[in-house]
Formats: sequence, structure tokens, C-alpha cells
Amino acid sequence: MEMTRNVSAAGGILKQLSWQDWGFSLLLALMAAFALQRFSSFMDIYDKAILVASVPTFGWLGWRWKPVKPLMLGMTLLALSAISLYNGQLPLANEKFFLKYLLSSQSAILWMSVFFCLSTLFYWVGLLARSEFGGSVGSGLCWAAVLMGFTGLLVRWYESYLLGPDVGHIPVSNLYEVFVLFVLITGLFYLYYEQQYRTRQMGAFVSLVITAAVGFLFWYTVSREASEIQPLVPALQSWWMKIHVPANFIGYGTFSLAAMVAVAYLLKEKGILADRLPALNVLDDVMYKAIAVGFAFFTIATILGALWAAEAWGGYWSWDPKETWALIVWLNYAAWLHMRLMKGLRGVPAAWWALVGLLVTTFAFLGVNMFLSGLHSYGTL
Repeated sequence: MEMTRNVSAAGGILKQLSWQDWGFSLLLALMAAFALQRFSSFMDIYDKAILVASVPTFGWLGWRWKPVKPLMLGMTLLALSAISLYNGQLPLANEKFFLKYLLSSQSAILWMSVFFCLSTLFYWVGLLARSEFGGSVGSGLCWAAVLMGFTGLLVRWYESYLLGPDVGHIPVSNLYEVFVLFVLITGLFYLYYEQQYRTRQMGAFVSLVITAAVGFLFWYTVSREASEIQPLVPALQSWWMKIHVPANFIGYGTFSLAAMVAVAYLLKEKGILADRLPALNVLDDVMYKAIAVGFAFFTIATILGALWAAEAWGGYWSWDPKETWALIVWLNYAAWLHMRLMKGLRGVPAAWWALVGLLVTTFAFLGVNMFLSGLHSYGTL
């Protein structure tokens, strides 16, 4: 009976697909084939498997969440435009106008940062002034920031290979790159919930944590020249990095999103901005779903990290500070979800717990790099 329902549901989804959906899937397959043909010499068997698996994955995502299709097409076109402008020569980044001011990785990430900051401003204008226009502009700027940020990461990936085949790597290897990934994941998940719940009022709060991360990124770039592409240290020269780090930061991003929604919940419960914020049950539901998604991906990332550690260091677990704090984060949200599902945890206690979780997550993400050292000391300040 259950299998029959699943088959019927799948059939229902297929019937709802338009020719644009099928065309998008076909285009994904063609682009993957082009990438395999053009860049196969830079890929190992695992890279190729991930690329092939991404076609049905992103095809399904585009079917379920329509805005993903123009986003993916846009960042692909912009990244390919940048690659064509480089013509295999990295110094052209400072010579060609569109590379220097728009499409080089550093330029695109700078635009991402500007758009996120402006988005925060307009989200708050929309919230405080009850302006639909302000919220709409904030949302549009958030989409623009995500587009430019992912374009910047794709171009940075290509730029790393221009430095040398032995230097090239996926751009998730140091603190600068994962901070960019963090703000993009947080922004993208927020935009999903914004559309699902048809409210932009949460954007004023979620964008605050994104802007704080952007501010750190500015400081880190200027004071430490962190945007420079560096060769991978031996322990990071592994295909595990390509799946462990993104899964990890989906967790960090959604946990941070949940904490900022918790702030909105606590303010509304106290009567502050109460007539401007979504209903308490909406905020509570977003908080729960964000933590549930984050916990699932963080669990996967922890398992993948243990497998990677066994390959790199000969053991699944060494009580390294990063591992220890990752376990603390995992236990914190496991307890939150247990209390939610078994004891009906909701309301103010759940919101405060989610907010405290942000402090735990921040220390695991950043504090360990600042104050502790260990096997994971790749992104030190």
C-alpha cells in the first residue's frame, strides 16, 4: 500500500512537469557531458561520479523549487563567460574590464557581499515601514547576492587550476572559502522558506547573521589577504572534502537561520514588532524545519568526516578539538529534536534553545580556529 502511494505520488509529480522542466533537465545533462568532455583530465573517478549524480539531483531540485532553474542557468552562463574571458591566462583578471570589475572570483564575491548588505537594509526598511516594495527589493538583492556568490566560487575553482594543475581544487578548503559558502547556503535556504511561507518579514533577521559573516569576510580579506588561492595541504587532497565540507555547512547555515528566526519569535512573543512579524506558529515551524534539515546534513557530514579521518590519519575519531565541538553541536540539536518530537518542545523554550545553539555552533565553526589547535587547524585566524 505504501509503495503504491509512493508510485502514485511520483507519477503525479511527473504529470505536473512542463516542457521547461524537461528542457532544464536536458540542459543539465548536456552541460554535464560538456564538463566531462572538457575537463575530464582534471577529474578522478569520484569527481566524475559526483558530476553525473548531480544531474538527477539538481534536475529534481529544479522541478520542486522553480527559482533554482534560472539561478543555476544564470551562474553557469556567468561562470562560462568568465572562463572564456580568461582564455587560460590568470593575469587577464586585472586587464579585462568584465573580469576585473564583475566576473573574476574576487569581484563576484565582492558584489555578493554588497548585495547581501543592501538586502539587509531593504528587508529592514520593508519590515519597519510595512513596505511590500522594501521587502521585494530585499528579496531580489538576496537572489542577486546568491547568484554572484556561486558564480564567484565556480570561477575561483577554475582560477585555481590556472595557477597549476597541482594547485586546482574545489573552493571549500580554507576559512575564506567556507565563509563564502556559509553565507550562500544560509541565504539560499532562507529564500526557500521565504517562498514556501510567502513572507519576507523573516529576512530582516536572517540577513543579520549573513551580514555579520560578510563583515568578517571583509576584515579577513583585508587584514590577512585571505582571498589568495593557496595549494592544498596534503590532508585536504582528498575527494572526501568535496562532500564533507558542503554537507557540514548546510548544517551550520540552517542552524544559524533557525537561531535568527528564534530571535523573531522571541520578539513577537514579547509584543515587539508583533504586528509586523509572521504568526508564531509559522516562525516555530520554520525554526523546526531548519534544524531538522541541518541536523540531517550535519549527521551525514560527521559520518563522512570520520571516514575521511580514517583514511587520512588512520582512525575514525581522535577527540581533536574540532571533532569534539562538532559532537557537542550534534548532541545539542539531537537533544532539541528529541525534546521536540518526544516531549512536544515548542514556543519560548525552543526558541531560546535554538538561539543558544547559535553560540555553540559559532564556537565550533570559528572559535575552535581562534582559540584551539589540532588536526583541523587549516583555517586559522
